[in-house]
Amino acid sequence: MSEKADIGLVGLAVMGENLILNMESKGFTVACFNRTVSKVDDFVNGRAKGKNIIGCHTVEELVNCLEPPRRVMLMVKAGVPVDAFIDLVSQHLSEGDIIIDGGNSHFPDTIRRCEALAEKGLLYIGTGVSGGEEGALKGPSIMPGGNEKAWPHVKDIFQAISAKVDDGSPCCEWLGSDGAGHFVKMVHNGIEYGDMQLICEAYQIMSKGLGMSAMEMHEVFAEWNEGVLDSYLIEITRDILAKVDDHTGEALVDVILDTAGQKGTGKWTSQAGLDLGVGIPQITEAVFARCLSAIKEERVAASSQLVGPTGSYDGNKDVFIAKLRDAVYASKICSYAQGYQLLRAASEEHDWNLNYGEIALMWRGGCIIRAQFLGDIKDAFDNEPDLANLLLAPYFTDVVAAAQDSWREVIKTAIDLGVAVPAMGTALNYYDSYRADRLPANLLQAQRDYFGAHTYERIDHPRGEYFHTNWTGEGGTTSASTYVV
Repeated sequence: MSEKADIGLVGLAVMGENLILNMESKGFTVACFNRTVSKVDDFVNGRAKGKNIIGCHTVEELVNCLEPPRRVMLMVKAGVPVDAFIDLVSQHLSEGDIIIDGGNSHFPDTIRRCEALAEKGLLYIGTGVSGGEEGALKGPSIMPGGNEKAWPHVKDIFQAISAKVDDGSPCCEWLGSDGAGHFVKMVHNGIEYGDMQLICEAYQIMSKGLGMSAMEMHEVFAEWNEGVLDSYLIEITRDILAKVDDHTGEALVDVILDTAGQKGTGKWTSQAGLDLGVGIPQITEAVFARCLSAIKEERVAASSQLVGPTGSYDGNKDVFIAKLRDAVYASKICSYAQGYQLLRAASEEHDWNLNYGEIALMWRGGCIIRAQFLGDIKDAFDNEPDLANLLLAPYFTDVVAAAQDSWREVIKTAIDLGVAVPAMGTALNYYDSYRADRLPANLLQAQRDYFGAHTYERIDHPRGEYFHTNWTGEGGTTSASTYVV
């Protein structure tokens, strides 16, 4: 065993342990520390036994056994615990040493920490790590950003342990300064919310609307996973629907309570959309769907008082399921389009110069939203780096056009059956809004000018010229400050 370690890792929960084992399997010696020191001993004498892994009982011991420049990766809960460990670790580091936050930190915190540590001569990286416990062990998607001077010192480790696509390219590349890495991971999680909600809506249509059993739906998802919807989330849905409960003999999914939580990254994505003035309604609807699921008792009470359609589907199920597949795919494209719009706005706001094709490559393997069609997204941005919206890439324009009739029919059918499809319906609304050459915001601006004298622009004058109308004849000519979206 080496006397010095290549990298130190703080936090021995599942993700931390698996990342350490992944690093060691790629030839790196890793030092580890956990606030509950007994976990260090349990790990070193258990899963890490006989491996090039050094257990440490103090942060000082951890830092002292690292090769310079010393690299310390934090896998602790986001928020106050990260700041606490940064303060503790930085006391033992020297100029040029590196702290890495591999948790789901909010990107403004990463920006703040990067600046504060730079003043102390320390380099900081905030990196998203996606793939769950299996990905951490076998190869996650890694999304680093922060102080670029640190990248050459961690690149070999990160790219060695990351997932690889078919040609061997690592699902890890430098994204940009300060909070870029954690922002990209946040958007990844927002898209993940949208993907999961779309799948759940398809499940609900088949289950409640078509009266299909879990095993019948398992077969549908198995077929979908062989085509354009091939993805990790479709794959695990296939497997979930085939699982039988040991206690009841029923499909396990049917005995799971229908309430879901959300850890905050979906909410952060929605807030970022509002802050940057970017419409990401589909991701936000997925967050709201979880909020509605959480009020189980209210929904049960309401179900006995509020009426809705009671009919059942009487058409050809096989034909409809094929249309449902197209509707899910078109909606999925819209979700990613919104996510990439948000990335573009943030990149411009923070001067990150994000490479959108590279991001698609990073998401192509290891992460939760990995999917076949991310290769098509990479191609779209490689062909046109300044692409305004994913929907305008020829491939996706054609796909959505071909799916449009099925998409609309599925949503109409869901409405007729009384099945809620907030994400799928919002996706279509987004598409119809984005393709509209004229929206009713002209009336909205007239209303705002009427009650608040907020002014408006005219179609027969250049952009940037503002006008006010005295709508009642009593308002005078004074206008309020101009509102610019």
